[in-house]
Amino acid sequence: MIAIIGCGNAARSDDAAGIEVVRRLAAFQDANAAGVQLIDAGTSGMEVMFKVRGAARVIIVDACRSGSEPGAVFHLPASELQLAPQHGYSLHGLRWDHALYAGSKMFGSDFARDAEVFLVEAQSLEFGLGLSDPVERGVERIISEIRKLLSTHVEPA
Repeated sequence: MIAIIGCGNAARSDDAAGIEVVRRLAAFQDANAAGVQLIDAGTSGMEVMFKVRGAARVIIVDACRSGSEPGAVFHLPASELQLAPQHGYSLHGLRWDHALYAGSKMFGSDFARDAEVFLVEAQSLEFGLGLSDPVERGVERIISEIRKLLSTHVEPA
């Protein structure tokens, strides 16, 4: 199974990029094929950790703030972004990058071995609905790249 997970907050403008990618992918037959699971994880890192367990391939999509040009798209292995969570008393601050780290510690080497991340540089994370024009273009680029990946996917017998 391929798990495609969109992360973000729909009420914070460009932070909705990941969940918008998953929502739009749902309209395509290749993204609804057997062996592909589309997941809107919102802002729940814990949900990401449990949803990716057992997936042969994991694709996570989210917005980022790196200082790059708004709408810039980054595609990299998830192992480059795993981050140990800071000690705290709440699971609400556990992001997907923390969840990948925790999942690898809890579930071992079978956890998300083939995981990758698409990030799109946000222009605005202020309260509001809808994506900025640059992030809209980045979202379309990510959808195109994921559909190319899905076109080569063969579900094991």
